[in-house]
Amino acid sequence: MSKKTAVIGASSNPERYSFLATNMLRENEFEVLPLGIKAGEINGKAIITDWPSTIADLDTVTMYIGPKNQPEHYAYILGLKPRRIIFNPGTENPEFSALANIQGIETIEACTLVMLRTSQF
Repeated sequence: MSKKTAVIGASSNPERYSFLATNMLRENEFEVLPLGIKAGEINGKAIITDWPSTIADLDTVTMYIGPKNQPEHYAYILGLKPRRIIFNPGTENPEFSALANIQGIETIEACTLVMLRTSQF
């Protein structure tokens, strides 16, 4: 069974890391939910702009929005109760990480792309 993964900050811009991560997750047969603020698609997968209030069996949230834009999403992401949150380079946030850890959510500062390439995802 694949690890259901939400990509927070998904973008249809092929130069963005969230675009690359969504593609690579799909290539590795993970179930991906690209959550973004602008409508679009990533290789035929629609970006979800109306974020669902719950996501059953969510394993991982991988962050692609910077720390200054994260506070408005704290409650939402914590409410999804993922097993872990990956803070990709540039998204590291000690405050949010601490809040997640209090709720028993593992936090990792790492690059999703590197984790996938090295079979550490």
